[in-house]
Amino acid sequence: MKLSLLSILLGLGLGLPQIYGLANPQKLSASVRKFPRNFAAGVVLMLLGTAWFVWNVNGEPIADFSAFKPYMLAGFTAVGVASCIFVRDFLAVRGLAVLFLLLGKLMVDTGRPHLDESSFVLVIQVWAYVLIVAGIWLTVTPWKLRDFLNFATANENRVRIGCAVRLAFAVFILALGLTTFRTM
Repeated sequence: MKLSLLSILLGLGLGLPQIYGLANPQKLSASVRKFPRNFAAGVVLMLLGTAWFVWNVNGEPIADFSAFKPYMLAGFTAVGVASCIFVRDFLAVRGLAVLFLLLGKLMVDTGRPHLDESSFVLVIQVWAYVLIVAGIWLTVTPWKLRDFLNFATANENRVRIGCAVRLAFAVFILALGLTTFRTM
């Protein structure tokens, strides 16, 4: 994937919910507060994360383990599906954590070859490492996301300020994808 396309997708993916949040802060607050215990969202996120992880492992040239690769893929798939069945508590947060880790990997891998072309690539790289640390932290303490979301959505003013800050960052990332990263 090209860095410009990744930046555009990241900017749009981060920005669109913020526009909704600025327009309907109460509705966004209500849905965000339900997210950590939303089982349906958890199943979707966990299965998406499992599929993405298995696809990454399948694409890796693992010469030393090539004979075991089919068993590894089956095992990883089984763990992802079993998580949906046996680890139902905060499944949405755990699925989001897996996606944060995989998205962080994609961002680092996509930006790494362009580090010498523009110092703005560091914005994507730093954001990727923030996602990776957040993914690790949420895997270990998923209830902390619930607490943070309750704090961030305690009143309309907090929701609007948070959405405005995230929207500004999303517009910046989108602008990088359309301008500075256009050739990358």
